[in-house]
Amino acid sequence: MYYKFLPSFVQRKGRITKSQEYNLLQLSKFEINSYDQIVSAKEDFKKVILEIGFGNGEHISRLAQENRQHLYIGSEVYMSGIGQLLGEITKYNLNNIKIVRGDIRLLLDDLKSPLFDDVVIICPDPWPKLKHHKRRMINLDFFELIHKSINPNGNLFISTDWENYAESIEETINSFEGFKRTNGSIYEDIFLTKFQQRAKKEGRKIYPFALEKIS
Repeated sequence: MYYKFLPSFVQRKGRITKSQEYNLLQLSKFEINSYDQIVSAKEDFKKVILEIGFGNGEHISRLAQENRQHLYIGSEVYMSGIGQLLGEITKYNLNNIKIVRGDIRLLLDDLKSPLFDDVVIICPDPWPKLKHHKRRMINLDFFELIHKSINPNGNLFISTDWENYAESIEETINSFEGFKRTNGSIYEDIFLTKFQQRAKKEGRKIYPFALEKIS
């Protein structure tokens, strides 16, 4: 099978509950997969925020509930997580969430101009084994894609709970001239996701990176 980008996720079907399977029947109402669809969807909103790898959707759902004037676009590769978020959308009547199913890099690569005010990436897959580090999403090539997708003075927030991934991200930031560090981010203070809670329970520190586009 040909991949334009080396997969940063494991190809697995995963277990889908009956409720998630039911929720997935509504996916077509919320799914977007092109630049033009995002441009059309954002017309009635003040800001557009992209969350990459939203997991079970708890973080993006909370943000969307608290900021209904903003459009939240979430990407995820696993159908169980998408089904879970669709349940949140229905439960809280969230008309300010759209979903990108699959590898977000394919969409970012096709953007004609910047679209996002903020991009949020919370605890991406750390691929802890050395032989798998090449599969990590955060690298210079990915920063190039993200940079062209963010509006001038827009923000990028990344967190990880793996020290050697944090070191790798630090190296990427220092090697890329299109972002500057900022003093914290609103995304640090929302609440701890399931993965962040697990990291703290297991004694791992959470490393946040708050950046602003400068060129």
